[in-house]
Amino acid sequence: MSVLCRDCGALATATAVPQRCGECASPRLVAHDELAELSIAHIDCDAFYATIEKRDRPELAGLPVIVGGGRRGVVLACCYIARLYGVHSAMPMFKALAACPQAVVIRPDMAKYREVGRAVRAEMQRLTPLVEPLSIDEAFLDLGGTARLHGAAPAQLLAALARRVEHTLGITASIGLSYNKFLAKIASDLDKPRGFAVIGRAEAARFLADKPVGLLWGVGAAMQRRLAADGIAVIGQLRAVDERELALRYGRIGRRLARLARAEDDRAVEPFSATQSISAETTFGRDEADAEALRRELWPLCEKVAERLRQAALAAGTVNLKLKTADFRIRTRSHRLADPTQLADHLFETAARLLAGEADGTTKFRLIGVGADRLVEAEAADLPTLFDHEAGGPRRLAAAIEEIRARHGDAAVRRGRGLRPASS
Repeated sequence: MSVLCRDCGALATATAVPQRCGECASPRLVAHDELAELSIAHIDCDAFYATIEKRDRPELAGLPVIVGGGRRGVVLACCYIARLYGVHSAMPMFKALAACPQAVVIRPDMAKYREVGRAVRAEMQRLTPLVEPLSIDEAFLDLGGTARLHGAAPAQLLAALARRVEHTLGITASIGLSYNKFLAKIASDLDKPRGFAVIGRAEAARFLADKPVGLLWGVGAAMQRRLAADGIAVIGQLRAVDERELALRYGRIGRRLARLARAEDDRAVEPFSATQSISAETTFGRDEADAEALRRELWPLCEKVAERLRQAALAAGTVNLKLKTADFRIRTRSHRLADPTQLADHLFETAARLLAGEADGTTKFRLIGVGADRLVEAEAADLPTLFDHEAGGPRRLAAAIEEIRARHGDAAVRRGRGLRPASS
């Protein structure tokens, strides 16, 4: 088998796993028969937002830390100490504080997190151009063919990357290494934090056999219920069903599940994968049922989405409305546009129509959001028509407002839709 020292990077062969590295005496070893051959990796920074905050405030080192909004917000991230109390991402803040009342709550600093995320991404791209970001703090890497270029096996390069990130940026990352993306992502969760886990071809099917079907990519709660109704709870049971039978039962996803259950995944690492959606949302200070009050909240969200579309040089093909009720149930409604748009006015008009079907004055909501997906290139947005003397106005107005705000700040120009009624 191959044995890698994660501290000095030595890669050796051995018949049994040693207790310590023969070069530096470190106990941080990774051993696997296929270690020197595997090249698809998933790197995930550990408790990213919370770790950055602890890095910048050393006095928080031994304390539970939660990054998120006020009591009506949700947990964006939490450190591993907070997780011991049952706190987790996306948990309502009031529940998190009930579980861990001594937690230190820190408002998110997204600009700082993005800066660190870019630095981590730069370290990845030093190894290979085949880096597929999944979020600000995680990505897939394809290190196939890099051994000759760098003079080291992919596993050695990954261990060195983790050391550089820890020493230069003050955060830690966990690594999953395998022969496809599906297994690499699973592996990165096996040994957190500061982990390095490997899943090879020889043990992949055996490893998956007793794992719940929810581990498979694309299997959410609804699909788990469908599978459970058919007597399928673990991946080994799924693998025992013929692929054609799964396709007949579940359609296209059935074929994908059959392949994943056999540990097969032919997706390539795509370094320039397109943005799938752009959205903005807000949580209210108190639950809101009034239709007009909810409608007023839509406009600033539509402006944010429109601005983000323009910055990304994309246009919306579909507008989505997201609502979260007072009892934390999510409602989503969508409308596909006849023509793609970047204009906040068009986003607002569509979102407002979707809202009208949900806001009946009886249901209280704690959150509202607007999203855009089926994104296309900006050149396809808001094209001139025979009636361009009418349609051109909003485009010119949006461009003028954007230019003024770029020079004088976001508050320099406000549309009437964004003004709040005077309190009585």
